[in-house]
Amino acid sequence: MSGNGGLRIGIFVFDGAEELDVVGPFEVFAEWGSHSQLRPSVSTFSWDGSGVRLAKGLRILPAHGADDVGPLHMLVYPGGLGTRPLLAQAGHLEWLRQIRKQTPIMASVCTGALALAAAGLLAGRPATTHHNHYDELAELDPSILVDTEARYVDDGDVVTSAGVSAGIDMALHLVERLETTAVARSVRFEIQHTGA
Repeated sequence: MSGNGGLRIGIFVFDGAEELDVVGPFEVFAEWGSHSQLRPSVSTFSWDGSGVRLAKGLRILPAHGADDVGPLHMLVYPGGLGTRPLLAQAGHLEWLRQIRKQTPIMASVCTGALALAAAGLLAGRPATTHHNHYDELAELDPSILVDTEARYVDDGDVVTSAGVSAGIDMALHLVERLETTAVARSVRFEIQHTGA
């Protein structure tokens, strides 16, 4: 990840993560870097730095492992079927709790919210997830105020989004929140209307 002194964003990747949950926010935050005075940088990281195979077969070689990604201003946790084994891994959930203590913003896409819930990070908070998993989110922690209408829920230091493409909306919202509406509009225009 860039050592440019700007905002550092890490997207956690794992086997079975949903492709657009990863690359949608990545595209938004990478484009943000070319419009921003905050100098944000975004990178992917896996548990041990090894490559991962996403839900539909896309393979990603992340830039870092969890041990060397360094301090982050924001962690993005995608969803996908690969979240299910992680919900049962006590070591992984403890890692999430420790990351939460030093990361100002935790964001999830789709069923990534289930991992945050299993780690106790959504207790008593409003949150959302993929529409097929509202009940599962509530079962993991009945104190969560499950929002079944919103595309994303911004609860300050924890932001959750609904299924797949809602992660792009959440990322654009975070650009607006952390910088300005004008910058978010510029990012949105670029990713919608231009290409190399």
